[in-house]
Amino acid sequence: MSEVPEVVAAPAVAPPPMSDGFGRRIDGLERMVTAVRGRVDADVLAPAEALTARVAERLKLSGEHTIVALAGATGSGKSSLFNALTDMELAGTGVRRPTTSWALACAWGPDGADELLAWMGIPARHQVSRMSMLDRSSKDTSLEGLVLLDLPDHDSTEVAHHVEMDRLVQYSDMLVWVLDPQKYADAAIHDRYIRPMAAFSEVTLVVLNQIDKVPYEMRATALADVRRLVEQDGLTNVKVLGVSATRGDGIEELKRELASRIRSKAAAKSRLMADIQAAVDTVARVAGSSPAAELTPQVRQRFVDELAECAGVPQITTAIRTSTRRRTRQRTGWPIARWVGRLRKDRSEDLGLGEEYTAAALADAVVPEVGPVQRASTELVVRQMVDGLSESLARPWRRAIRAAAGADGDVATALDHAMRDTNIKVARVPVWARAVHLVQWLLLLGAVAAGLYAAVRALQPRVDLPFDVPDYAEVGGVPLAAVVGVGCLVAGIVVGLASRVFSWLSGRRKAHRADAVLRASISQVADEQVIQPVERTLGEYVTYREGLLAAQG
Repeated sequence: MSEVPEVVAAPAVAPPPMSDGFGRRIDGLERMVTAVRGRVDADVLAPAEALTARVAERLKLSGEHTIVALAGATGSGKSSLFNALTDMELAGTGVRRPTTSWALACAWGPDGADELLAWMGIPARHQVSRMSMLDRSSKDTSLEGLVLLDLPDHDSTEVAHHVEMDRLVQYSDMLVWVLDPQKYADAAIHDRYIRPMAAFSEVTLVVLNQIDKVPYEMRATALADVRRLVEQDGLTNVKVLGVSATRGDGIEELKRELASRIRSKAAAKSRLMADIQAAVDTVARVAGSSPAAELTPQVRQRFVDELAECAGVPQITTAIRTSTRRRTRQRTGWPIARWVGRLRKDRSEDLGLGEEYTAAALADAVVPEVGPVQRASTELVVRQMVDGLSESLARPWRRAIRAAAGADGDVATALDHAMRDTNIKVARVPVWARAVHLVQWLLLLGAVAAGLYAAVRALQPRVDLPFDVPDYAEVGGVPLAAVVGVGCLVAGIVVGLASRVFSWLSGRRKAHRADAVLRASISQVADEQVIQPVERTLGEYVTYREGLLAAQG
């Protein structure tokens, strides 16, 4: 399982206007999560899945409130600051409450806040509405719409307090880290909380409380040191304020800052965008974001050609071309030449085909059975094609595409079955060859008849024949029988030579036709076994990447 960086995500925010890209980014995040689910470890995807789920829930609740959480260590004066902001003694302090053991909530404006607080899991006994009290705030410090949380102390020894704080931090639109002059450099709060929240600097505010305990001339130095520490944690451009919850120093400035964020809804918007970006970055680090390679027609054709080589198509077409030429010549050549030719061994006899010139017979004759070598060569071709398409992608998607390429069965066996089941229609002798065959026999009969006639005429003066042999005219001083006999012999040889040319063309044509038919069958296997599954997976990656880019804004 891959290592997952610690990310504190908080998708629960008041929705900003749709024109700000809120809907588009959430929709992109949902598409990204759906497409990549099952491709990466569940722990990697968990922040993004939780984000989409909680945003959907928050959309049903109040969009008029901004959730601000006060977080800090024991003794930082966090509860005193909570009381100062609410102008009420709500959070116990001092001896009566040495640590904040539960979260308190104060809502300015009760409409919709009850459901929001219930959604966050804040018990009713830990809630209070600010509207029932006398509000002395001016317009620029009005906190109408604020839900202020006083979180459990992060350094509490109670595990339940840590769990509660971690849970509620995820619901907050804005985080206010309350530090005190003596422990503001404490590694616990920096390592466990502030540094992992670096992506949320736009919705983070740092308050150095108990500033009255710092000599006046040292206050600027102390604030600068706090700013330096949080910048080292990765939180750049974070505002650092010095306040005194007990004396009231800086409280009005803090209220103005909170009021400004509430009025502009900047806290909710910024936190949402930061949450989305953090979730997307977590997934992108594992699943990648590179553009996907395109399965072009050229890549597809090259892949089919290489599979054809593995399946033995060139050997079969060569056998078809050679055997077709020999069979055609045997039927169309001068009969005497054919008889002499039969004394030589016919190469097609080496194939053991007899009269069966089917694809299966040819495949059996010239292509070996599917074995380790053929299977390995086929797998190599598939792997090379897949690797070429996925080399720019992250490991999860490379694995997914490789799995898709071999998910539907044994490619080598499927190719072998396709080759043997394909009807290539090469067994039949061409019609013209049959006609030439008949002509050749007629010419041979003519030559034999002319020869017999000439022999009888020569024997007639010496032998008493029981019949008369007619005397035919001469042609140019040459007896007609000689003209006919020689003419038939010459015509037979010429027709035989011409037939060799047509036999060569016929062999090439049948080989081309068989090659096209076999490659069509191989192309179908390639589509069903490899290309279509790979295209589906690439389509899922494209959907994932489009969603990722949309979620990034």
